[in-house]
Amino acid sequence: MPDTDDIQAAPDFVEVATPSLTAALGTRLGEDERLHIRVAADMVDGVYGERWLLVTDRRVLLESSTGGDAPGSVVEIPLDEIGEVRILDLVGAAQLELERKDGSGQEVIQYSRSLAAKFSEAADAIRNLVKGETPGLPTRMERTRCEKCNRLLRDRDGICPFCIRKWDTIKRIAMFLEPQKVRVAIFMVVSMVMAALGLAPPYILQHIFDDVLTEPPDNALALLGLYVGALVATTLTHWLLDMVDGVLRAEVAGRTAQNIRSQLYGALQFLPLRFFDKRQVGSLISRFMQDADRLEMFLLFGLPFILSNLLMLIGVLCLMLYYSWELTPYVLFPVPFIVIGGLKKFGTLRRLWTQWHTKWSLFNVHLNESIHGIRIVKAFAQEPRELRRFTRANEELRDMAITAERSWFIFSAILNFITSFGLFMTWYFGGLKILDEELTFGVLMAFIAYIWMLYGPLQFFSNVNNFLTRAFAGAERIFEILDTPSESFESPDARPITDLKGRLVFRNIFFGYDPGKPILKDISFEVEPGEMIGLVGKSGVGKSTLINLICRFYDVDKGAIELDGVELRDLRLEDLRGHIGMVAQESFLFNGTLAENIAYGRQDASFDDIMSAAKAANAHEFIVAKPEGYDMLAGERGNKLSGGEKERIAIARALLHDPKILILDEATSAVDTPTEKKLQEAIQRLVAGRTTFAIAHRLSTLRSANRLVVLDDGKIAEMGTHAELMERQGIFYKLVLTRRCQRNYHVVDPD
Repeated sequence: MPDTDDIQAAPDFVEVATPSLTAALGTRLGEDERLHIRVAADMVDGVYGERWLLVTDRRVLLESSTGGDAPGSVVEIPLDEIGEVRILDLVGAAQLELERKDGSGQEVIQYSRSLAAKFSEAADAIRNLVKGETPGLPTRMERTRCEKCNRLLRDRDGICPFCIRKWDTIKRIAMFLEPQKVRVAIFMVVSMVMAALGLAPPYILQHIFDDVLTEPPDNALALLGLYVGALVATTLTHWLLDMVDGVLRAEVAGRTAQNIRSQLYGALQFLPLRFFDKRQVGSLISRFMQDADRLEMFLLFGLPFILSNLLMLIGVLCLMLYYSWELTPYVLFPVPFIVIGGLKKFGTLRRLWTQWHTKWSLFNVHLNESIHGIRIVKAFAQEPRELRRFTRANEELRDMAITAERSWFIFSAILNFITSFGLFMTWYFGGLKILDEELTFGVLMAFIAYIWMLYGPLQFFSNVNNFLTRAFAGAERIFEILDTPSESFESPDARPITDLKGRLVFRNIFFGYDPGKPILKDISFEVEPGEMIGLVGKSGVGKSTLINLICRFYDVDKGAIELDGVELRDLRLEDLRGHIGMVAQESFLFNGTLAENIAYGRQDASFDDIMSAAKAANAHEFIVAKPEGYDMLAGERGNKLSGGEKERIAIARALLHDPKILILDEATSAVDTPTEKKLQEAIQRLVAGRTTFAIAHRLSTLRSANRLVVLDDGKIAEMGTHAELMERQGIFYKLVLTRRCQRNYHVVDPD
């Protein structure tokens, strides 16, 4: 078998084969034969089981459905005998089908949805090998399972909450305190002083009992006043330091929480769109709300109390050993039960609170959707249905919270019961020592006081499990975002754009949102500066996908896009997008003034510039007719404006931005005829002198395009002017015929 380093595949494809497949390869693999794919399916004949697929540059090898360890249980298909390679989606599963050219049958290998991306890549690689091309396997596959425990991940390439090391999480949380290190240092000093002062009262009480009350001396009154004064001074000092401690804690926690939210929001802003494609808005918002809030509470009440209780625990143990090392073991009797029980319960509570976070995210998702879609809910009279969905999600959230809290309360009650045995034994054996005159009453009372001071931190450390698990579950979800690689805005090797002309070249572009399922296939064409290109095709053929690649919202899987002779991936991302303007199908406006929305791409624009752009976009007339004019708030998503008004504001925004490359994505798809005429006038001013890509539902709006690129099944099917394509009577002609009943478009003559 070839060395693993020679296998051209992603790490997910490099796996250990079964004995039968290993034996088959060992006896049959040629010296110059190269192994490309070695991957295991998780289903055999409709049930869960392991079945291996191997692909070399000559053939496909797979275990027969019966399996076994004998070398004869391997099916071999030479690549030149494979006719068609298909992926068939099943209910809850999928299968890869290899059809033989001679029609003698096919080989099928089934797998669950968790392996869909991997086998889609394998299918695409087999197709390429059959055609004599390189397999084109990815350099990296998205992980669907944890590499350590093999559990399914909640999100692709996400974190596994079961395999996160607790100490690493604590260290990362503590790193957020770095900007507050001076305050943290003062706080630690205050905590140590408070811990020392907290140890003083039992010591003073011991002297009151033994030196004053048991056998009063001649100066008993003076001694009593002295000791009580010491108690008052100690308590007062402790109270003042407690105030300082609280102020410092609030300051550190508040500023650190602000830092966490800032880092989280900053990371979100620069994450690639692929990250948002796999997650819902409500789930992301919950990171800022519940997760950040729990992390703040941990910093406010968790870490400070861990420190103070740890200091108290050490101090109390030392004093107890000083007073009576014989009684100390009785006090420590419950400690192993507390420690071992707490450690075991930690994992259970962590799992329960992680599940609670997941339920809360789903709850937020539903809440977010139902509020944003309230008009649709009311239009279809689905209020009762949405209420039922909300109630179900709310009940699941309640049940999970009750389960976690109940689990902790029962455990806490048992620990308290076990803890009381140490106190009972101390009273008994300590009493015996007093009767034997080996111990004074004051020492025993001080010892009993220290027991409560010892059990307090111990119970805190067992109780803190519940607190820590919530904080850790939230912290890990925050770290998941912070650890996700961002877009390459600051790549040191990126080239700045100095004098952009706007010439774009597409060279053999392949791209798919999911690995192995390309949407664009072998796209190649050139666009000259100032040229207007119309993108045409049925829904789902890849028009908007091509636009996304131009903006580098995604990078191509194969091939290259060049701008003025430089590949997009070699240009500074900020410069590239700074020269692109977009008018989308659903024009998104922020809840600011109309003037602020128009100037969104150019914050330094003067009011005269804003008004000039609005006039060029035919928006000035309706803006000044509003009571607040340019100071009118657009509302959430621009809901205070009509569809045509929002699109004209979007055109004004693009005009003021003054881009070299313009993208019009269904910019006039949902407006009436008079509004469309105003929009068309504005668009004609907008496209002048700019390299433009336009997608339009109304094909008549593309008559002014220099060329039309017709996409079909992810490929360029036709290209030419409007008149040329109509005369050819191909796909574009048929699309026009199917839409001829739309308003303002009647196919009578190609001209």
